[in-house]
Amino acid sequence: MRRTAARIVLTVLTAGYLLAVAWLTLRTRPYGDVIAGGLDRLLAWLAAHGSTAWITFDRVEFAANVAMFVPLGILAVLWFGVRGWWSAPVIGLAVSAAIELTQAALLPDRVADVRDVVANTSGAVVGMLLMLLLAFLLAPRRS
Repeated sequence: MRRTAARIVLTVLTAGYLLAVAWLTLRTRPYGDVIAGGLDRLLAWLAAHGSTAWITFDRVEFAANVAMFVPLGILAVLWFGVRGWWSAPVIGLAVSAAIELTQAALLPDRVADVRDVVANTSGAVVGMLLMLLLAFLLAPRRS
């Protein structure tokens, strides 16, 4: 009974996550004018200061793409276990490539970019590594 409830929760979380990723990545515009304007102002402010001038739109976008796929790596390890760790980068690559191919084929206002695939797959690997570290830390110690 417990295992069934856990599977149901994991299924709901996975579906919710995948729907959120689809909503973010498969729209004509990833965000509205208000967010774009705020981001532009923030980046301009950061650029005006020497210590933060290195924070550019490209770097923020790359980091956001990494962060967006960290949960995918976590979910992959939850689904396939520690021994199935390799599924996280494979799934991350497959989902990311599918997103980029869909953007290229169906969304002319969006730009498909191999850097997004690298960032997304990296995020899945980060999530996987976090779960493997957690599994190691929580594993019973042998005497």
